[in-house]
Amino acid sequence: MLTKILKNHEITIPQDIRNLLKIKEGDFLDISIEGEKIVLKKAETEWKTITLGKKLSIEEIEESIDRGRKIESRSGY
Repeated sequence: MLTKILKNHEITIPQDIRNLLKIKEGDFLDISIEGEKIVLKKAETEWKTITLGKKLSIEEIEESIDRGRKIESRSGY
């Protein structure tokens, strides 16, 4: 399949591929380079939620911050 690089260097992933991999808006993709190929993989992200009213330890808060930083660095933001 062929796709075109658009303004701001954006690309469109064809619908057949999105359907096959169950990629939807808001999902993350892991991008890597293999030789002269750009490889996109659906990223496996697990979003942990915090229950309101639950008391958190300092360790739990720091772990949550570290997880967020890792996801942020992989997403390029």
